[in-house]
Amino acid sequence: MDSLDRKLLARLQKNAKTPIQELAQETGASTASVQRRLRALREAGVIKQESAILDPQKLGLGITAIVGVELERDRLDQIEAFKRKARHHPQVTNFYCIAGDSDFIMIVMAKDMAGYEAFTHEFFFADKNVRKFRTSIVVSTEKATLELPV
Repeated sequence: MDSLDRKLLARLQKNAKTPIQELAQETGASTASVQRRLRALREAGVIKQESAILDPQKLGLGITAIVGVELERDRLDQIEAFKRKARHHPQVTNFYCIAGDSDFIMIVMAKDMAGYEAFTHEFFFADKNVRKFRTSIVVSTEKATLELPV
């Protein structure tokens, strides 16, 4: 990956719908070169997907919770079951296995506190393998991005 690839990636992170001609003009490359490079970056998995970033507030999602979870660690199959459940639950937007005080950190979106409470009953209290969980509710979002430093 060279500096031109990095320029293309930085620009696409700002707006994935930027036309090829505009990318070529901004980088000083030909449109054919930009197309080849983007195809290669997609095939190599550098560009994993191109998607829309939605505004949670405008979708009625008023609660963002950051949750640390500790499991009992009794059996590997239970840990894998918890991971599968988190990966597939639509309210869990980010899910990390971590080293530290918790086993996992997850970001959970909910309509309101009642919606988050319902999530905790379904997801944590109903799971005998969850030892404990700690929730921090986001008061204001100062920065949230998927852009990576390139």
